[in-house]
Order: sequence, then C-alpha cells, then structure tokens
Amino acid sequence: MENEIFQLQYALDTFYFLICGALVMWMAAGFAMLEAGLVRSKNTTEILTKNVALYAISCIMYMVCGYAIMYGGDIMLATITGDGVTGAEEAATYAPSADFFFQVVFVATAMSIVSGAVAERMKLWAFLAFAVVMTGYIYPMEGSWTWGGNAVFGMYTLGDLGFSDFAGSGIVHMSGAAAALAGVLLLGARKGKYGPNGEVNAIPGANLPLATLGTFILWMGWFGFNGGSVLATASVESANSVAVVFMNTNAAAAGGLVAALIVARTLFGKADLTMALNGALAGLVAITAEPSTPTALQATLFGAVGGALVVFSILTLDKLKIDDPVGAISVHGVVGLLGLLLVPLTNDGSSFSGQLIGAATIFVWVFVASLIVWGILKAVIGIRVSDEEEYEGVDLSECGMEAYPEFTNK
Repeated sequence: MENEIFQLQYALDTFYFLICGALVMWMAAGFAMLEAGLVRSKNTTEILTKNVALYAISCIMYMVCGYAIMYGGDIMLATITGDGVTGAEEAATYAPSADFFFQVVFVATAMSIVSGAVAERMKLWAFLAFAVVMTGYIYPMEGSWTWGGNAVFGMYTLGDLGFSDFAGSGIVHMSGAAAALAGVLLLGARKGKYGPNGEVNAIPGANLPLATLGTFILWMGWFGFNGGSVLATASVESANSVAVVFMNTNAAAAGGLVAALIVARTLFGKADLTMALNGALAGLVAITAEPSTPTALQATLFGAVGGALVVFSILTLDKLKIDDPVGAISVHGVVGLLGLLLVPLTNDGSSFSGQLIGAATIFVWVFVASLIVWGILKAVIGIRVSDEEEYEGVDLSECGMEAYPEFTNK
C-alpha cells in the first residue's frame, strides 16, 4: 500500500513538474511577441528569428554540456525514466528527465532577455554564437554555484552564506540582464536614439497590441516559472505552497503594473502603456526570488516597488546613453537585484549579506565572461550591422524577408 501511494505521488509530482515546464516554455512565445511589438516593423522578422533560434540552441547546448556543468551527471546519452522505483528512499520526488526539461526552459528564458536589449542593430549570427556560449557554459557555471550548491571557484558556498533565490530573480533574470548589458556596451546605441546635445529621442515600437499579448503570455507562463519551483504538489504541504506561490506571483504583477502606470502618469502626464507592461514584468521579477513566504499584501507591495523602480531605471539608462529598446536590463537586472534584496524581509533562512554576495557573484561572473565573449565576436566577425543595413532594417539584411511586406512602400 505504501509503495502504491508513493508511485501515485511520484506520478503526480512528475506530471505537475512537466506542465509547469511547458508553461515556462510558453514564455518563449511571450518574449517573442513582446520584443516584436516593441521594435520597429523593419526589424520584426529578425527578432522573431532570434527568439525561436535561441530556444533551440538553449535546448541543445544544455543537453550537450550545460546540465552536466550545473548539476553533474550526463543527461545526453542517458535514458532516465525512474524504472524500478520501489520506495521513496530509492528515487527523487519526480523523474530526473523532468528536472532536465524544467531546467532547460529556464536557460532559454535567461537567453531571451539578451535578445530584446540588443535588438535592431546586432548581427543575427553573432547573437546566435553568443547564445551557444551563454547557454552551454556561462549560465550553467553560475547555476552550479547557486542551485547546484557548488563552491564558487572552490572558495565559498553561497548557500552557507545565507543566499536564497527561490525561482531565479538573480540566477535567471539578473544573469540574463548582465549578459545583455555587456553586449549593449560594446554594441552601442541605435542611430538617432540620442541627439548631439544629450537629448533622448523616442523610437516607438511598431505593434503595441503584440507587446501587450506578449506581456499576458509571460504573466501566465510565470505561474509555471514560480509555481514549478516548489518542485512538488502531491501532498497537502506542497499543494498549499503552490497555491501561495501562484497567489503571490499574480499579486506582484498586478502591483507592479499599477505602480508603474501611476509613476508614468505623474512623470509624463499620460498613461504610458509600455511602462505599464514593463511594470507588470518588473513585479513578476521582484517576487520571483521568494514567492512562498510573503503575504498577498506584501507580494503586492513588493511588486509595486519593482514597478515604480523600473520606470526610473529605464529613464536613468537613457540618460547614461545605454540603449535598451525593450527595457530588459531594467526589468530583469535592476529589479532582479531588488528581488534578491527583498528575500530576507520574509525569509529568515536568508541574510542581506548573503544576498549581496550572491548577487555580486552572479553579476560579476556573467558580465565579465559575456564581455569577453562579445569582445571576441566583435573582433572576429563583428557584432553590429552597417549603418545602411540598420537604416533599411535588419529584416532584409539578416533574413531576406519582411514581416509586413504588403505595407512597405515599393
């Protein structure tokens, strides 16, 4: 009887884990729609190509070497099914292959963050070459020091210092933003974004309905992102934890959107849709580091702080002439750090010093490693398209087709 109960629990937990992984995979569609909506129409095909290609590259590279670096063990040639399981002491809560699937969609999420920040002026194949290194080595290394539990270069273990990141505000989101920042600094701003006297020129996205759809897809996918990180659901305790995580994830997104909308109205005198969308995403990033311990009110307030912060961050980066077409560095980097620093407010198992050391470790490693890779790519094949190609749009130069050909003047 005990064995039958365990097998049922094992099946339910594995099924739940896989469904959450599928929700996170759907976030790839959310990033694609969000970015396609926030770039100019002449760059739409290329940004979509980047998003679908980076997902495939992430899956392959994490299978080939990333998972082994992060957790140990060879997933590439193994067929792991959990056959012969007879008791809880002989197996994990869920199938190991389900763990690989859930982890690989997180890798793709981190890489998707880079895509939007370097949009409209980066060479497609330079970006894809970077994706190979990011998903196969850079991300798995920092993942091995955090979720993998390994010592950082053999020196110290983040967990022992009081570092905690439930679903990846730092491990996934801030790392993606750090890689994006390194690329943007070497790439430079889009032509016409900044004037000779320091003025910032708005470059509106071509399709705000698409960007809004992308935000809703990401909002939905985040329930798998955070909810799946509970790792189980087939017991009273884990089921209650999943419910709390879902509730807090939704509350934080709502708080972030409303706060960003209010701040934008105060600063600009108008309701800014793009800021509202980024506010919702900022709220989601802010709660991702710890969605299981706050109350619903605390989660809403945490999200609101993230939503307000992201507006000021986007404006500040523009003043520094760091051109990020979709606000990815602010949403995932600045608010990712905020999310880590909020954890000790509700989780006694973490500390501010541990969170700061963990955040510094993740950022410095990913930023420096990415800067080196971007620098090599810039020297060898170049990372930026020509001025003429940028003016005409990278759809034609990189992909040979337009997303909206019937609307093009011939």
